[in-house]
Amino acid sequence: MNRRFLAPVLLGTVSVLALAGCAGGTASPASSDSSAKIKVVASTDVYGSIAQAVGGDYVDVASIITSPSQDPHEYEASAQDQLTLKNAGLVIENGAGYDAFMESLIQASGTTAPVLTAVEYNHDYPGSKEHSDDASPAPSESADDHGHSDEDGHAHIEGFNEHVWYDPHTVEDLTEAIAEQLGTLAPEHVADFNANAEAFTQQIAGLEDSLDAIKAKDSGKKIFVTEPVPVYLTTAAGLDNATPNEFSESVEEGQDVPPATLLESLQLLDSGQIGVMIVNPQTGGAEVTQVQNEAKAKNIPVIEFTETLPEGQTYISWMQSNITALSDALAA
Repeated sequence: MNRRFLAPVLLGTVSVLALAGCAGGTASPASSDSSAKIKVVASTDVYGSIAQAVGGDYVDVASIITSPSQDPHEYEASAQDQLTLKNAGLVIENGAGYDAFMESLIQASGTTAPVLTAVEYNHDYPGSKEHSDDASPAPSESADDHGHSDEDGHAHIEGFNEHVWYDPHTVEDLTEAIAEQLGTLAPEHVADFNANAEAFTQQIAGLEDSLDAIKAKDSGKKIFVTEPVPVYLTTAAGLDNATPNEFSESVEEGQDVPPATLLESLQLLDSGQIGVMIVNPQTGGAEVTQVQNEAKAKNIPVIEFTETLPEGQTYISWMQSNITALSDALAA
């Protein structure tokens, strides 16, 4: 969803001075004291939940965005966020322009913490670790030591779906990377991190079993998604995204849907081919409302997939509830 101008990090002079005053110590953000927890900072609570599952009792996780009503593309980072990044032992971001505010925070904070970028664990990403012998995307000429560009590193790539937390395989690989990095930071807990990661990936395997069950029953059924947030998950379920590309792209970019594309979408909904519509309640617009109303008028089930965790959910419980909602809608 790379659809809006990104707000700059707003840091006042007082905040900068306050942060400078914190820079005098020599202790590493991940303390060598075995009793200290590793401070993990995630761009959203989705990655925070995954990190907590892997780190267990040995991590202290802080997520920058935790509200379902907050769009990461519009997030204005604060001086407190910068301080949080500065004190991190491990940083987890999505990348590909989705949470570009993290790039500014990483650079402004001066953190030396390792940074894990989720899109690098997706097989479709040009900088994927599956595509590179050195396991890292090529940095731009202005990139810093982490391979992040000075402005918006891991920028949006045309045609690439950056919502990779909806891809079970990506999350599996990211989980292993988190366990490996935490084990490097706290070698005395390697066995714990590996055990937690194995238990978590087994739960992801359970999600994949649920998706396979949908595929066995509903493979090839057509769906309409107002933007590409859930497409990794629906593809894994064997469903066919029939949405006109220009519709979802326009919504993703925060632009008006062209009238001809809107008409094509409405005709598609009227055709009886669409089994389910999926909307993202964190974004919208007049055209989204119009196609949603049309779907309801045609008795097409409409379900919601969000970009951040609903209150009280973990990553696994959230994904399972999404899969259950999808299965129930297809059966309606």
